[in-house]
Amino acid sequence: MLELILSLFITPSNAPVSNYSTVVTTLQRIQAENPTTSQMIDIGVSDSGQNIVALKIGDGETADLIVATHHGNEYGSTAVAMGAAEAFAKNPIKGHTVYVVPVLNISGFDARSRYERTSNGSLDQNRDYPGPCITGKPFKSKATKALADFIAKANIVSSATLHTHWPAVLYPWGFSTNDVSTKDDATFIQLSKDAVVESGYDVGNSKELLYAADGAFEDYAYWQHGIWSLLFEMGTTHTPSESQMKQMVEVNVPGLRRFLENAPKQRAADHAFTGKCDRNMIQRTHLE
Repeated sequence: MLELILSLFITPSNAPVSNYSTVVTTLQRIQAENPTTSQMIDIGVSDSGQNIVALKIGDGETADLIVATHHGNEYGSTAVAMGAAEAFAKNPIKGHTVYVVPVLNISGFDARSRYERTSNGSLDQNRDYPGPCITGKPFKSKATKALADFIAKANIVSSATLHTHWPAVLYPWGFSTNDVSTKDDATFIQLSKDAVVESGYDVGNSKELLYAADGAFEDYAYWQHGIWSLLFEMGTTHTPSESQMKQMVEVNVPGLRRFLENAPKQRAADHAFTGKCDRNMIQRTHLE
């Protein structure tokens, strides 16, 4: 099945060919091969009018989320999400229910564009969430609002958002502030280290190791709900080859499993941001 998943994204000329419908079909195939452990669900409807599909895996009390492709050009993250869906469906995490969303930005994924086309124009989904330092209006995308509603309704405890381009696993805070420490830094650091045993990726605070970004899902999930939220930046390019994607799947799927297994079984209790925003801080928008 891994070979089939990887073949969705690459032609012999190394050009990505997959579209959202093929991802959905493959997810349906994973579900059909694992009917007792997995179930296809919809978490909402995108601005393009398409259902945002997820694979629900397991039936444990602790609910977790893996979501890929906030940025539509990062198809390598979709491949890793699909690899995780297959692996977890075959061998669910005991005591957990894991929801895997392989593509959040459907129109961007089909166009191989970072941005989603919405009724509010072209936008970056991973700058569209509420946060203590944002200045604009959040939830201009139906997809980001649907995901936000879903994590509240499903009582998600831990989440992994998947991106490509920079080999690191990152934790909050990552927005425009110099006060980057949380009350849970020690737990986040250990969980991040758990996640990179196979990959050897860097581990660190999102803002300090990468750059400041206001309105990102990772900060929102922890700030709003106390969700144990990690950002997986995988590989070294937005256009990985089949062999590079295979390696990304092989080293990150075990790390995702270990992160979810070892994370606390309850949301963080003290997750408020008490620092100061720095409106003059330069933000980056074109890497993750």
